[in-house]
Amino acid sequence: MKSQVVVKGHPLHPMLIPFPFAFLTGAVAFDVAAWMTREQTFWTTGAYLIAAGIGMGLLAAVPGLVDYARAVPPRSSGRRRATRHMLANVGALVLFAVVWFVRAPSAADAGAVTLAIEAAALALLCAGGWMGGTLVYRNQIAVDHRYADAGKWREITITASANGGAVAIGRHDDLAVNQMKLLRLNGRRIVLARTEKAYVAFEDRCTHRGGSLADGALICGTVQCPWHGSQFDVVSGRVKAGPADERIATYSVRKDAGGLVLALAED
Repeated sequence: MKSQVVVKGHPLHPMLIPFPFAFLTGAVAFDVAAWMTREQTFWTTGAYLIAAGIGMGLLAAVPGLVDYARAVPPRSSGRRRATRHMLANVGALVLFAVVWFVRAPSAADAGAVTLAIEAAALALLCAGGWMGGTLVYRNQIAVDHRYADAGKWREITITASANGGAVAIGRHDDLAVNQMKLLRLNGRRIVLARTEKAYVAFEDRCTHRGGSLADGALICGTVQCPWHGSQFDVVSGRVKAGPADERIATYSVRKDAGGLVLALAED
């Protein structure tokens, strides 16, 4: 799923997270050195690094929260992992904040309890980073896919109420063959796609682990989930290749003079 907070196409969250990681890891290293040597300069440096790390961590959290809400597929294994990733990082920042407020004023008074809390916070930060890497490299969150003739990632949000169970969703020429678009429709996620024969629509959720099908590949009427390769017929919703074993929901799309109209009742 393409990141929702980007700078010239580059996701902002991964650009920011190295800063709190470096600052907070450095803070622990300087505080340990201060505890061992009783060197005041090390202790003071550790305090400044904790403050900088917390500040940069809060800044990095902003695009992270946006991507959590908008890019991570709901009701998926990726969402559960993203939740644990968020809680680990928030927990780490809270512990570092506690250390910053209660730390002794001088290196001579540095205590082992303070260092133990910092070690626990650093462990949480590493666990959060590990899960963040899994979200990118396995769940492909913030990855903007490109494949033959697929076009750029597209999505629209529709808040208009349904008229007799039908909603206008675009123009006749919105997509080329084998292109898809994500519709965020009153809190639902539905994929609009164009095959060689017609426009089709289906639920944006692989029935295996909840991966986003709009982020996959559409070829010859078959959509493939980018997470584990499950394939579905976009007209009937039936499974064409596992590991998924349940069909996806499909919806009817018709053309009228005004454009494309989606029927909200499942086929």
